[in-house]
Amino acid sequence: MGARPILLWPDRRLSEPAAAVGEIDAAARAVWDDMIETMEAMPGVGLAAPQIGVMRALAVVDASEDRGRAIRMADPQVLEASAETKPWEEASPCLPGVFAKVTRPAKVRVAWTDETGARVRGEFDGLWAVSVQHQIDHLAGRLFIDRLSRTKREMLLKKVRKARA
Repeated sequence: MGARPILLWPDRRLSEPAAAVGEIDAAARAVWDDMIETMEAMPGVGLAAPQIGVMRALAVVDASEDRGRAIRMADPQVLEASAETKPWEEASPCLPGVFAKVTRPAKVRVAWTDETGARVRGEFDGLWAVSVQHQIDHLAGRLFIDRLSRTKREMLLKKVRKARA
């Protein structure tokens, strides 16, 4: 199918948790392939299936400098997060033109089901950790702006509304 359109805030699906994937099948693999094409076309360092209207707990992340190293994740969950935090400038194609510093754990240990159906674990830091956590938030029905103060969030949403008017 290829690159897919991105849902834009305030689409209600962006606020709903994604359904667990369970067993990996051809449909999940096809969605991952489309997600990678969509992520590369943006370009971005990660994408969650709800962002393209697929309400399944699927995500892709590629924060590599040379690209082409996307990790396909189904049903990802953070097992451990470092006490050390780091602020990163975050954005989402669901909120074009909006970005803000979000403070997240600097390192995370995550479990997920990979494309072979195996449950695996990995440790991420830097931009990889930020992107993985950002995608897991999307799968839970949260946008990065939900991690901001109410005042900051409302200011950014006002900017979005004004840009669309």
